[in-house]
Amino acid sequence: MNSAQNPGKILSLGIQHMLAMYGGAVIVPLIVGGAVGLNSAELALLVSIDLAACGLATLLQAWKNRFFGIGLPIVMGCTFTAVSPMIIIGKSYGMPGICGAILVSGLVVLILSTFFGKIVRFFPPVVVGTVVMIIGLTLIPVAVNNLGGGSGAKNFGSPQNLILGFGVLVLIVIMNRFFKGFLRTISILLSIVIGTLAAALMGMVNFSSVASAGWFSMIKPFSFGAPTFHADAIIAMSIVGMVSLIETTGVYMALSDITRQPINEKSMEHGYRAEGLAILVGGLFNAFPYTTFSQNVGLVQMTGVKTRKVAIVCGFSLVVLGLIPKIGALTVLIPNAVIGGATLAMFGMVIASGVRMLGKVDFARQDNLLIVACSIGVGLGVTVQPALFAKLPSLVQILTNNGIVAGSLTALILNIVFNVGRKQDELETTDLSKQMVAEASAAKSE
Repeated sequence: MNSAQNPGKILSLGIQHMLAMYGGAVIVPLIVGGAVGLNSAELALLVSIDLAACGLATLLQAWKNRFFGIGLPIVMGCTFTAVSPMIIIGKSYGMPGICGAILVSGLVVLILSTFFGKIVRFFPPVVVGTVVMIIGLTLIPVAVNNLGGGSGAKNFGSPQNLILGFGVLVLIVIMNRFFKGFLRTISILLSIVIGTLAAALMGMVNFSSVASAGWFSMIKPFSFGAPTFHADAIIAMSIVGMVSLIETTGVYMALSDITRQPINEKSMEHGYRAEGLAILVGGLFNAFPYTTFSQNVGLVQMTGVKTRKVAIVCGFSLVVLGLIPKIGALTVLIPNAVIGGATLAMFGMVIASGVRMLGKVDFARQDNLLIVACSIGVGLGVTVQPALFAKLPSLVQILTNNGIVAGSLTALILNIVFNVGRKQDELETTDLSKQMVAEASAAKSE
């Protein structure tokens, strides 16, 4: 279809984009807030803040000017690669610690936006894919705990929770197998809604909190307290910010191709700068780091949307939803088991994304195998046994007491050791060796 300048079409397409990302948007505050011990009222507030902040971040990216904004039909949301680090930070330092780390990481992204193209060579697929895999692997236990009913729940692992959780997972699979177009795009959201309705029929949902919630409330900065700053938390979120920039670069290029809107290095710089500002918005409101939501790229391709006006409508819609406390209260009613079923698929997709990135890596080279092996080993080792480095100096523990930081830095350092500055003749020798192996295999088969 055309770029849809008709106001009615723009409005409907903008709301469609909002629905496509809604499920992924609300699950992040529910997972992170639940993990750090927020109560129902605080969770509802966090959901409202998150929706409004998503909208503001989307508007920043759509507002193309001489300083920031790429001007493509982009929707902003919290990347799932940030969930695990935020849970780790929140358990140690609470919401203020998450807020402080996000604010500083936003400044880091803003600084990097000007010359990110020059340092991106230090983050090839072997590094980014490994980091994304480590993050995804550390998220799976979170999904499984929720699927069982939540850590510490009296009915953990009950038949009702298992039926709900795996029922939602099965629904997602069925919808992606048999649905097409927009219905497939919102399969996560539909599955969560159906799962929650099923839980209500089972007597597992109490709607009284929705009735008591107000119809309008203005969000305020630092709703969960003034930010606190901790070096290990800042390093973890800054790494997530850099990984997100690399993922975002691919989204920019994909959207440029789909919409037939050429972008150059300056456009990318403006987009990166908007991402840095979006992360700052998240930190300012005690929300989350925001980045380009790749889930919406498929929707752009399906509809053929070529105007940023739909992103503007989506952004304003999210802000409006964030100002309605009843929406936040309604979202908090989603049972843990339903969230677990949905996130098992979603967090599994994070791992799959890492595998896809690693598919671009030349594993005929032993050093690339070693980078992945050592990085995942260190990252998961620290995650499973965090006391491993407890007796080291505190300055060293900043880099070692977080599995994601430890694994990411291992990948980055090993990549520099093995790949940065690698001579062209070495690469050609590797390619020649691969060719000789292929020819030998072909001769053997004959």
